[in-house]
Amino acid sequence: MVRFSNYMKRKRYVLLFVLLLLSSVRTHSAEIPEAMMNVVRDRVDSGKTVGMVIGLVDAHGVSYYGYGKMAESDDRVPGKDTVFEIGSISKVFTATLLADAVSRGEVRYEDSIETYLPKDVKVRGDSGALITMESLSVQNSGLPRLPKNLRPKDPKNPYADYSVEDMYKALSRLRVKREVGEAYEYSNFGVGLLGHLLERSSGLTYEELVVERIATVLGMPETRITLSDDMKSRLAKGHADGKEVPNWDLPALAGAGAIRSTAQDMIVFLEANMGLRESSLHESMVETHLPRAQAGHDVMQIGLGWHILTPETGPAITWHNGGTGGYRSFAGFTQDPLMGVIVLTNSSGAGDDDIGFHLLNDSLPLAPSP
Repeated sequence: MVRFSNYMKRKRYVLLFVLLLLSSVRTHSAEIPEAMMNVVRDRVDSGKTVGMVIGLVDAHGVSYYGYGKMAESDDRVPGKDTVFEIGSISKVFTATLLADAVSRGEVRYEDSIETYLPKDVKVRGDSGALITMESLSVQNSGLPRLPKNLRPKDPKNPYADYSVEDMYKALSRLRVKREVGEAYEYSNFGVGLLGHLLERSSGLTYEELVVERIATVLGMPETRITLSDDMKSRLAKGHADGKEVPNWDLPALAGAGAIRSTAQDMIVFLEANMGLRESSLHESMVETHLPRAQAGHDVMQIGLGWHILTPETGPAITWHNGGTGGYRSFAGFTQDPLMGVIVLTNSSGAGDDDIGFHLLNDSLPLAPSP
């Protein structure tokens, strides 16, 4: 009985020690500053956007803030599970798929794009240099921002009727004026083509690649191009000039901007990129962050898809934004301190990139109040 009593005393001491130890560990979640919430409220109330959701993640946790409406006709407040078009942030998913395909041995960065095109589609620059898979993602392939034969039947959904055959015709008729790697030129055409070439090299559609090789691996069930009925019920309607506008469809150029997602899923994507979430994709993701070329400014570089801003003061920011007919989006993170930010809005226009940049590096100013 004495031995048992001593054992129970020792057990209580051990339990007390563990509780004291746990109480000294910081367990609070990341917090979005009240001042930033005021900025969001100001922009929504002034009519700059109909609704907005911010997600913030750091080593301590995650927080979200949503304000406004899911549509002019829908008074529900957008939240972490509200679905938005993320537009050109899709390009960093395409970059991740490229790095992953390289790790699988399906493609090589230095491969000519003609390796994966039909034999009758030839693309040449004035110098005869071949466009590489890497150059499409680094945005210095020499391809223009948009294909010259993009003539939408519906300007409110401009890519919907642009086909793969149209893309092949544009490539075959194109004479690239710049040397590959000569200059940065942001190109939806180039990254859309890259997504298509990854389809051809893998035998999967672009959406299947995103779902099977990124979303399922990381646990992002609401990152899709084709929406389920449940996702449709939580879709924030896009707006331009305060009026609801159609969603965009990009069947041929999906890799440039076709993905829809939620703030919660996008935070998971940032966690994986930042190393806060273990995954088999981490090495491929780190590969996409490495600067490979200048991106139009002394303080801006580009890796695979991701841009890297190195301001005079404060941490460097790895980031991308997006915009479609009725949405604007921002995704970015820093490594020191470890922090990531998502900003999703359901209105087109100037966007709210400054909110993301300022949260990540407060030396970068916010835009004036609307």
